[in-house]
Amino acid sequence: MARWTLRRTGKWVAWLVAVAVAIVLPVTLAATALRVGYAGAAAPDARTRGRDALWLGHAWVDGRRDAADVTALRRRIEDTGIRDLYVHAGPLEHDGTLPPARKAYPRARWLIAAVHRELPRVRVHAWLGDRLVYEPGERGGLRLSDADARRAIVASARQVLADGFAGVHLDVEPLHSDNPDYLRLLDRLAPAVRTRGGILSVAVHQIDPLPDLHTVSNAVTGHRKWISQRFFGQVARRVDQIALMSYDTALPVESLYGGYVAQQTRLALEATPERTDLLMGLPFFHTDDMGHHASAETVRAAVRGVRLGLTREDRGRRRFGTALYVDFAATEEDWSAYGSGWGARKGS
Repeated sequence: MARWTLRRTGKWVAWLVAVAVAIVLPVTLAATALRVGYAGAAAPDARTRGRDALWLGHAWVDGRRDAADVTALRRRIEDTGIRDLYVHAGPLEHDGTLPPARKAYPRARWLIAAVHRELPRVRVHAWLGDRLVYEPGERGGLRLSDADARRAIVASARQVLADGFAGVHLDVEPLHSDNPDYLRLLDRLAPAVRTRGGILSVAVHQIDPLPDLHTVSNAVTGHRKWISQRFFGQVARRVDQIALMSYDTALPVESLYGGYVAQQTRLALEATPERTDLLMGLPFFHTDDMGHHASAETVRAAVRGVRLGLTREDRGRRRFGTALYVDFAATEEDWSAYGSGWGARKGS
């Protein structure tokens, strides 16, 4: 009996060891790879190309900001590589429509004129978005499978361009990988924007750090955190700018996060055509939750990761930059890390 119990105990121990190895070993290997990816030196010229962007909140177009704020913004960004401002002009209604300008963004024309006066080289884009829904009967969001909704989004894009915005920045989430309706939308949206002299940009999720990880994540957790590199490339080929939201990674320390950003930069560079601006997101916000640890996801780590990824994959890429999310949550430390690590223009 004792020997049977011992054998049974031994089998349980062996099983537990096997499970531990199956879980711990891949995690350890992944963490080691990210730490290695964060090591080394970036090329001295892996810095801003003057194609960076900044997300701005709705306060800039609803009357809460004034001329003094625009002057402060000029002082903040005039010697950096920031060329594009994505100003929140939505959100879209769940049917893809947008309220009239006097309701959705009553001070947009004032802002555009003020920015042109204070920062002549900077362009102001309308940031539009909504929550996406997929399941039959699911409410509270935008359904891209609805052709009428897609047509309405195109009409909304035409509206903001007619109201003076230089471009349309589309951010709809969660975006499932290989979503054909999203590609159909871009196929209609891109020519509608470009024929009016506008610029089409999009914000998208991170790329699978391991092949087909978005499928595994969805099966295990029901959450589609990533998109395939192939889908990323399909999107990038349809737009003028693509911003990868390289934050909310749940990684607990700077070295892992920075190594992850370096990997994401490499994967995105591989998939993005030369004619499209690729922008890597920088976390200018400081919430702490399961998906974002402010002590780990720092601007300093992100900038270093971006520079390392650029150095290793395509050091000479010109249509490349960073996108700073978001103005109203940024600290002096964030701006300093961006300016000293990446964003100061030559001679400034």
